[in-house]
Amino acid sequence: MATAQQVPDILSSEFAEDPYPVYRLMRESAPLIWHEATRSYIISRYDDVERAFKDRESAFTTDNYDWQIEPVHGKTILQLSGREHAVRRALVAPAFRGSDLREKFLPVIDRNARELIDSFRHTGSADLVDDFATRFPVNVIADMLGLDKGDHAKFHGWYTAVIDFLGNLSGDAAVTAAGERTRVEFAEYMIPIIRHRRENPGDDLLSALCAAEVDGVRMSDEDIKAFCSLLLAAGGETTDKAIASIFANLMLHPDQLAAVRADRTLIARAFAETLRFTPPVHMIMRQTAADVELSGGTIPAGATVTCLIGAANRDPSRYRDPDTFNIFRDDLTTDTAFSAAADHLSFALGRHFCVGALLAKAEIEAGVGQLLDAMPDLRPAEGYDPVEQGVFTRGPRSLPVRFTPVTPAATR
Repeated sequence: MATAQQVPDILSSEFAEDPYPVYRLMRESAPLIWHEATRSYIISRYDDVERAFKDRESAFTTDNYDWQIEPVHGKTILQLSGREHAVRRALVAPAFRGSDLREKFLPVIDRNARELIDSFRHTGSADLVDDFATRFPVNVIADMLGLDKGDHAKFHGWYTAVIDFLGNLSGDAAVTAAGERTRVEFAEYMIPIIRHRRENPGDDLLSALCAAEVDGVRMSDEDIKAFCSLLLAAGGETTDKAIASIFANLMLHPDQLAAVRADRTLIARAFAETLRFTPPVHMIMRQTAADVELSGGTIPAGATVTCLIGAANRDPSRYRDPDTFNIFRDDLTTDTAFSAAADHLSFALGRHFCVGALLAKAEIEAGVGQLLDAMPDLRPAEGYDPVEQGVFTRGPRSLPVRFTPVTPAATR
């Protein structure tokens, strides 16, 4: 087994600036690393990360979420297993697929995209991160839950604190405290709303969660609050960074941008390839329930495992020319990219596959499509710098662009 000293540390500035060369070195020469600072084993090869997520032999658990997620969200569905997990997932899943998603929430998604774009479509300039990406998914989730979008600043502050907590690999005490405060603040905000919605249900996701019942089981106020907290953080941060990364990648490949503009069905391909090439979440942890033999050695039972999605998604044993962005690659299956049968790892796999994957796809297709309609000659503006930032989650911090304004009537 390799040690962290043989490759640049995941807490180093070198790694934060550009992790991909480090990922390559890990896959090739140090596929299993003991990392003292995080007290975890780091794995980076596709087959190993896939196994950790699929949990084929029940060797990998999400017990790590007891200390990693519960302090900021409360106990969530991610921590459950067996029938308890299956029932809770059955309670929440219908809203994120099928007729509920198509009939109830696609109009919400379209409207929120249009409202944000209307605020800058006439100006000929925008920052795709500040003006759209960071606002769009949070507004959608607030509308789905029937919350006040005027509280956007609160929502954004909470999910940013949660993401910082999850990515606090160095153990910064201030970051930990800020994350833990969100659990109290969010509960004080949400619990009264949940109780009111139980008595006065509406046609929104929060009301549906209050009324949902499977095999005689209903969600408690705390269950619903924890799920909403998780939805806000996971759905906000990942979709935010995915939208920014799609445009950063396409603008670096003008021929592929032109292809997507001409054929909007390619947006799903661009999303899938972005999830593989520059995933919003670069690492997810698991915990072993038994000794596990992986590339490079054995991980003992009870150990924390840091699964490097960003490394696994560029493993040359799985993808040809993995360091090239190519929406037309034939070794990434778009038809299954947003399901538990995905052949990238950005939504995890197995029983804890992201329940919101189809919601994210719907948001991306609506948001990217409407942005392309509003910006027919999209081009970088002064200060444009698509460099990614972040370690646990990663994406462009700013994408200032210019375009010739198009009136709404002239768009598709």
